[in-house]
Amino acid sequence: MPDQALQDVVTTLAAAAPIGQAKRGPTVPPFDYVIFGGTGDLTFRKLLPSLYATFRDGLVEASSRIIGASRAAMSAEAYRARVLEALTRHLPADELDAESCRAFLAQIDYVELDALGSGGWNALAAALDGDNDHVRVFYLATSPDIFGPICRQLQNAGLINEKSRVVLEKPIGHDLGTARQINHDVGQVFAEPAIFRIDHYLGKESVQNLLALRFANSLFDPLWNSRYIEHVQITVAETVGVEGRGGYYDRAGALRDMVQNHLLQVLCLVAMEPPSYLATESVRDEKLKILQALGPIAREEVLQRTVRGQYRAGVSHGKAVPGYLDEPGISPDSQAETFVSLKTEVHNWRWAGMPFYLRTGKRLATKTSEIVVQFRPVPHSIFPGYSSQELVPNKLVLRVQPNEGVHLHMMAKEPGPGGLRLREAVLNLSFSDTFKQRFPDAYERLLLDVVRGNPTLFMRRDEVEAAWRWIEPILDGWREFRVPPKPYVAGTWGPSASVAMIERDFRSWHDEVTPER
Repeated sequence: MPDQALQDVVTTLAAAAPIGQAKRGPTVPPFDYVIFGGTGDLTFRKLLPSLYATFRDGLVEASSRIIGASRAAMSAEAYRARVLEALTRHLPADELDAESCRAFLAQIDYVELDALGSGGWNALAAALDGDNDHVRVFYLATSPDIFGPICRQLQNAGLINEKSRVVLEKPIGHDLGTARQINHDVGQVFAEPAIFRIDHYLGKESVQNLLALRFANSLFDPLWNSRYIEHVQITVAETVGVEGRGGYYDRAGALRDMVQNHLLQVLCLVAMEPPSYLATESVRDEKLKILQALGPIAREEVLQRTVRGQYRAGVSHGKAVPGYLDEPGISPDSQAETFVSLKTEVHNWRWAGMPFYLRTGKRLATKTSEIVVQFRPVPHSIFPGYSSQELVPNKLVLRVQPNEGVHLHMMAKEPGPGGLRLREAVLNLSFSDTFKQRFPDAYERLLLDVVRGNPTLFMRRDEVEAAWRWIEPILDGWREFRVPPKPYVAGTWGPSASVAMIERDFRSWHDEVTPER
């Protein structure tokens, strides 16, 4: 990488000292990360900035390397220039400094390679030669339909050793059949413990804090059941549109893109039984039990228990934005949903008869990911002038992003004389205020967990297939009954039918808008 390019970047950045905790010694063994799809959006937006952060924090051995692999013709020097550009675009200025950038870029290489052909595999083998002591990670940031062929090419090229692992980006397939085929094809080459099916939501600090909240405190467990909890809402709302992913999104839609993985995984962490200990298979066994206990939404029930939506032109962050059908790469008669809400139940002793409401969408009113645990009202009011219906039931809100934290809504006495007046108040645990350090991106943790060989926060094969098995009847019902996506204006909370669905149960969505920091 030319020194001048680095210098030009450094002069535009504030001088940055390490933030958060002081640099530590390496916490993972030396590795070689080979990223297929090395010139893709995910690689430049998330993977490389996250790997840079781990290098900068001193968590990685200096001999580790990152190799981008794709069909694009370019030199290693040109690739490093693109990496540097990505770091400056996607990381805050105070997280970049010349020394760290120079050291990180020195560990990056590039190989022009045809994933489905013979070209470039010898060059990749030459790039990896001599590092047999390194953990070898193959990250497949590609279309899922070539996961199997890439793995076979790796095997044929003799690039897989006993320290090799493969990372599969979601989605794992388009339906149950394709998911099974991908799992079979990859499983023919890699043993299950070496396969890491990544869901970055499981790496988020707030999602992991859900485990701590539930299992490191005795306060909630006696109440964590349908006897005391009235319902649970899980919302992942985005203000952005398809952001250049129109070709993919038109084939997938929100149910496949978000519900089948992110929302169901969060539901599992909310609902699962305490594992005997925090170990890989114990946690994943309990999550699987929840997926298997999910009440099926039969085809004939999709009209009552699910809502599809598709955004139209509107206003987001004070600016006019186009409708989904006007986005680049979208078919003018597309039936892909950009919004889904649904109602389900977990059929076990802890949760029997209690609904879980799931909701996700693009171009919504605000960006937020949160879990709302709505407790039941008090059975009897002892306060004069206040019926039990006037005492607002407790509500626990776990905010995953932004402004990560835990908020407990409870009744309290208003200060002052003149009688006892009650009002709702909120106990607020703000993670940023409590923990004075940088919050790492979810990928930072997960990328290093792959090197450590720790698959606790990754999906197991039977989890993926169980999730698809539950999703497929919804897709079949939409297709059979020709359920079109209902239009909603960008910048709102989705179709009115979603509000009607939950209000039929005399409940409301938690639509509290918190400004993004």
